[in-house]
Amino acid sequence: MKFTKMHGCGNDYIYVNCFTEKVSNPGELAIKISDRHFGVGSDGLILIKPSESGRADAFMQLYNADGSAGTMCGNGIRCTAKYVYDHGIISPDKRQALIDTPAGVKNIDLTVENGKVIKARVDMGKAKITSELPEDILVHGMKLKFIGAYTGTEHAVYFLEDNPDLKEKDFMKMPDSDFAAEGVFFENHSRFPNRVNTEFIEIISRDEINMRVYERGSGETLACGTGATGAAFAGFTAGKLNREVLVHLRGGDLVINIEPDNTCFMTGPAVEVFSGEY
Repeated sequence: MKFTKMHGCGNDYIYVNCFTEKVSNPGELAIKISDRHFGVGSDGLILIKPSESGRADAFMQLYNADGSAGTMCGNGIRCTAKYVYDHGIISPDKRQALIDTPAGVKNIDLTVENGKVIKARVDMGKAKITSELPEDILVHGMKLKFIGAYTGTEHAVYFLEDNPDLKEKDFMKMPDSDFAAEGVFFENHSRFPNRVNTEFIEIISRDEINMRVYERGSGETLACGTGATGAAFAGFTAGKLNREVLVHLRGGDLVINIEPDNTCFMTGPAVEVFSGEY
């Protein structure tokens, strides 16, 4: 099976072109190929398929590193759009790609240099608040406040300024092993029966934040596009942030724009690392 490894701000996935390849057990493959010691190494597997509905240039199917199916990935969809352009699935004259997902069709504007996509702007659709503003929650003995946001997948956003316990534990600089141990309690909290992506946010200004993320099914990742969108929207709705927010993640930066109708746009890089056979 031929594959391509790509990343957006360090959020890396293995991409398989299912226009030409067949994958019979994608959940099982995701577990094996994502393993960073015994596989290729990634945050998950993304299958690029023909759009059965004919509504889009391709269909993106995401599987997390634990084999569970996902609905939407902001970094993943930028790389999917890059793949369909760079590998000739769409015309080189196009500067937009339509990618279908389980969360709906997304429109992606492409920035092309020397015949390759280097950056993409994704119409993430209308974000929604899914909690009280904020909502109290008890996690691993800590009394906390979060804001729930839906951006194609479910997120729980914790602003450090609202959560002294998180500031005291220094979640933003916590060692990776400790962060992973804590993250399990957030991901699997009973408040979220289908598990949840968790974002920890340090506000720098109304236009700029730092973010650390623990993703459902993958653990800590260096970036999460839907999470950055959810964090910016949660902060804007709560009156903490402006409509345009620069989000600093461990793997790079994303820019989130929020329109008056709550439609969100996410802009960031897309990088091909290498291709091979598995």
